[in-house]
Parts: sequence; structure tokens; C-alpha cells
Amino acid sequence: MAEKNLYEVLGVPKTATDAEIKSAYRKAALKSHPDKHKGDKDAEQKFKEINVAYEVLSDKQKRQQYDTFGNAGPRNGFGGGGGGQAGGFDFNGMNFDFGGNGSAGFADIFESFFGGNGGGGRSKRSKRTGPMRGNDIEAHIRISFEDAVFGSEKELEITKSDVCDHCSGRGAEPGSSIVTCKACSGTGEIRSVRNTILGQMATSNICDECNGEGKHPEKLCSVCHGTTRVRTKERVKVKIPAGVDNGSTLKLSGKGEGGVKNGPSGDLYILLVVDQSKKFIRDGLDIHGETEIHLIQAVLGDEIAVETIHGEKTIKIPAGTSDSKVFKISGEGVKKISGQAGDHYVKIKIKIPEKLSKKERELYIALAAEAGLDTKKSGGLFW
Repeated sequence: MAEKNLYEVLGVPKTATDAEIKSAYRKAALKSHPDKHKGDKDAEQKFKEINVAYEVLSDKQKRQQYDTFGNAGPRNGFGGGGGGQAGGFDFNGMNFDFGGNGSAGFADIFESFFGGNGGGGRSKRSKRTGPMRGNDIEAHIRISFEDAVFGSEKELEITKSDVCDHCSGRGAEPGSSIVTCKACSGTGEIRSVRNTILGQMATSNICDECNGEGKHPEKLCSVCHGTTRVRTKERVKVKIPAGVDNGSTLKLSGKGEGGVKNGPSGDLYILLVVDQSKKFIRDGLDIHGETEIHLIQAVLGDEIAVETIHGEKTIKIPAGTSDSKVFKISGEGVKKISGQAGDHYVKIKIKIPEKLSKKERELYIALAAEAGLDTKKSGGLFW
């Protein structure tokens, strides 16, 4: 297997700064972390190579040696060799833990299997033996324009991972026991000795038989098969408060995935998708609409009924109102539980008659004459 360039492993140029190397390492390590690729040997090997590359390039002296000598550097080199061994540094079987949050640096990982002292002492890896909070989940609900304005109650079916009811999260078939792991004698770790660039060192790895627990079910649960978790469907009632808008998010505490080992459940986040109205346009808490009035109403003025989301409201149209004039009806927009309220804005559209009766035509001609218009001119307004 060809030796790999450590800069290429991290995806950085040879001129990369310490900060750039650290940032690239974090991204690459999180992407290839074994916890995200269960059973993927290629991802596991990639993860080991990333950590070897960072261990060398983050150390000024080692980086200088690597830049000078390359993979054939002092003390058997730093390059990636075959069989999971990087230039004499054998990472096979080692486990790397980010503490569950993906934020640990290489120093934490280095300490986890070298004991933090650079010597040959026994290393430790923390085991997740305590309660752990369940994952949050996200869902979408489509609601009508009116539901968003006035509020409503909906029912949603969600699928999630939850505690197995059959074994109560123990992983063991009811009636059977939890026994000490024979492979690790209850320690949860398997010790081994390996050659490293720092010499011969003892390492401790999580026991594959019990996954680091030190014990396992005598007989696996027939429902969850020892995983302690199952996929379930649950119908959840969602109360939508008045005044929500498109893109609003509701949080239902404790309605996410179930916790592990009696840990608390996660939360359910619901993203609201609001349908558009055929009559109105919403802008925050304000509502915009249109209404038509007759030309004569615009000229002489009138009182008209206007449709709002709260029903019909009466407004006064002053004489001489122009087309596209906007009137505000205070407090008739969206109203929130907190007491906030928007306004309703109505745009006036003047309707011009398309067809006139003989009587109407005579009246309009009379009005035109009164206004001083030439009603008898050939090709004019009325011919």
C-alpha cells in the first residue's frame, strides 16, 4: 500500500497554519468517526490515518522532521503503511472517543490511550455507563392561513427510537439475568501491547463483546435483540397558538427520542408551513387586502363593508378617492395571545363600467358636458 502524504490526509496545503491544521483535523475526524460509521472498516482506517496525520503535523518538531525526511523520517517514519500501521505506529484495534459531543481535540484522544504521560502506562477510555438524553427530532406540519392567525389543534404521527417496553430498556429477555462479560472479566476493556513511535506501549480498548459495559444480557431481548431500543410510532397532539407565521417552530419538551439508561427524552421541534390565503396577504401581524368600489362611489364618497379576517368592517370612502388608495383599519390584523395586534390595510380598486345602458350613457354624456368636455366631437370620448 502506497504511503500517504499527511497533508493530503487532512486536506491542507503544506503551508497551512497550526489553526488551519487543527480546524481541518476536527472536520475530518468528525466526518470519519467510527460512531457514525458502525462496522465500516474503511471509515475506521481513515479515522486512524487522520489522527496520525494530526499527531505529526500539530507538533512543530515532528512536522519539521516530516517536512525534511517525509515518510521515511527518523524512528521508522511517520507515513501510512499497510495493515493499519502508519510508519511503524500501529493503530489497529484502537478506539477514539470524542466524549459524545465531537469537540475533543487530539490531545484528549492521545491521553485516552497513552494514559496522558507519554510512557507505557495503561490507558483509559471513559465508558458511557450513565444515563444519556435522547435525541431531539424534527417534524413538519402544514396548516391553513386561518389556523395560523387564530390558532388550532392538530394531531401528528411521528416515528422515533424509544426505550423497548418488552425489556424496559435492559436489553435482556424478561426473566433472564445480566451477567459479567467473560471476555473482559467485567472490566469493559481489553488490554494489548503495541509498538508506537514513542516505543512499546500498553493500550486498553473497549471490549467488543459487551461494548465496554463489563456485562451483557444472559439472553437477548426477543424484541430489541439487546439494543434496548425499538422504532415506534406515536400520535402527538400539537396546540398551535394564535399568531404563528410560516416558518415558526414549536417545541414539545420530552416528545423526542427516549433516553438511554433512564436518561431524559429529547424534544420534538415542529416546523410550521402555512398555506397562502386567496384573499389576503400577511406581513408580520398586518393583513393586506383589496376591495372594489364603483366609479360613482369614488367620486361622491360612500360607506362600504370591507372583508377582514375578523369579519366585515365598515369604512368611510371620502369623495374624490383615487384608485389604489389604501385605508387602515386599526387592530383588525393578526392578534397574538400576548395582546399584540396588527392592522388591516385595504387597497381601493375603482371599477370602471364596461357596458352602459342607454340611460347611463345619457347621464355620463350630461356629466361630460357639465365638465366642459366636447361630447359631439367625432372620434371623441363618446363616439
